[in-house]
Amino acid sequence: MRPPRARTWGRIGCTPVVRVRGRGSGRVSIAGMACYKAGQRSRMIYGFRVHRGRKGEPKAFTWQDYRDLILRARVQLGGPIVLVWDNLSTHLMPPMKEFIAANEDWLTVFQLPSYTPDLNPQEGIWALVKRGIGNLAVANVDHLAKAVRTRLKKVQYRPHLIDGCLTQVGLNIND
Repeated sequence: MRPPRARTWGRIGCTPVVRVRGRGSGRVSIAGMACYKAGQRSRMIYGFRVHRGRKGEPKAFTWQDYRDLILRARVQLGGPIVLVWDNLSTHLMPPMKEFIAANEDWLTVFQLPSYTPDLNPQEGIWALVKRGIGNLAVANVDHLAKAVRTRLKKVQYRPHLIDGCLTQVGLNIND
């Protein structure tokens, strides 16, 4: 619930200040895939999780959640998938590697080098989402979740934004 810092407007000489309670009352986690195919519109497929701070509730995505996201993408895209992802520890877990090996007939995975967010088009999408909620003061985690979901939908239904994130990293699907 710590708000992102962003620029905003205010009266000259009066810096606007929004007070927030510092207790950890929740978290919104998102996992997403920017999907590109020559001759078709770009798509974004994502998973969403709200952690409300309850005991025993998972705080972040597990390898099963990433597996389910990949399977959902396969159904929606209707074909083989070439997956390029970062070195998140969940991506490198042995059960995930076993899943990838068991499905190598339709799933090919390439790991990005360490510390290379400038090569990942998905980072541009996260920047767009964060920019859209930068000046938002939320009352609770549900309000934050609704705002993030709304922003994700705005990006999801604008393929030119998703294409722009691919161009930003220096790639072109038509090459």
